Amino acid sequence: MPRWKELPAEISSSERQLLVQLRRLKDHSDLSLASLAGRTSYSRSSWERYLNGKKPVPRKAVEELARVCGTEPTRLLVLYDVAERSRPRTTATGRTDDSSSASPESARPLEPAREADPEPEPEPGQERETASATAPEPEPGPTPTPIPEQRQSDSRRAESRPSDSRRPGRTVPLGWLVAAVVLAVAVSFGAGLLTARAWDDDAPAKKKTGPVAAGTGYLRGQTYECAVQRKDGRLRAGHSDTREMLLDINSTGFDVVEAQCLLREKGFDPGVFDGLYDERTKGAAKKFQQARHLVVDGIIGPDTWRELRR
Repeated sequence: MPRWKELPAEISSSERQLLVQLRRLKDHSDLSLASLAGRTSYSRSSWERYLNGKKPVPRKAVEELARVCGTEPTRLLVLYDVAERSRPRTTATGRTDDSSSASPESARPLEPAREADPEPEPEPGQERETASATAPEPEPGPTPTPIPEQRQSDSRRAESRPSDSRRPGRTVPLGWLVAAVVLAVAVSFGAGLLTARAWDDDAPAKKKTGPVAAGTGYLRGQTYECAVQRKDGRLRAGHSDTREMLLDINSTGFDVVEAQCLLREKGFDPGVFDGLYDERTKGAAKKFQQARHLVVDGIIGPDTWRELRR
């Protein structure tokens, strides 16, 4: 614990009691004057003068010391108010008014005035404020000449325009041109092939000039041979063995070819043997049904098949 200097004899008892309590509070906190200055708004030299009685301690300093030391400031502020009332007041004539002090110390003869305390060191913020306050104002410089709006727009346009040295070249390699031409030709050729194939698929099948022998797959639009023979007591053209298939307009297939061959064999002309049951084939079937005393409807069914194969 540091040794404190003896308090001046001219301070009042209430002021002395306040300073004693402040000293004890500071000693219990184990804070040095430098640490205390770092945690409050007062400098180290100010705290040294306050706690040694060289200068009256302000109320705000009492509050900040209590706050830093973690103590309720109420009791200290009561002591401060009592000490503040006991302090001598200066009258308008510059003399000290001691009438408000009832303490015996006030009746003592005045001692020679002590040397004035040195002014507290200015805070860093105060130094900057003083320097800024004393700094001379800069002299106004020459007023810049306004640039016309047209010249400003031209200058901005010139800045935004890239230089000629940075413009990319416009020459295209010859290899790229050749590759592009070859690719275009290949695409056109492929599109032509696809179009031609689609056209061929949509076009009707061409008829062959010669008849197709029996036993091949049925192709619409083809003509087929008729080789009618009797086998197992029934006539057969070699295209179908059916005896129940119903045939009518727009029926197609080898069953129709078989019926057309048998109608020709019986003496009724169905037209070409193409496997398409058209109006001419149906007309031949009606005539055959009429000749065999069947139902004349032009539809070849089981009864008509039975008569055709006899």
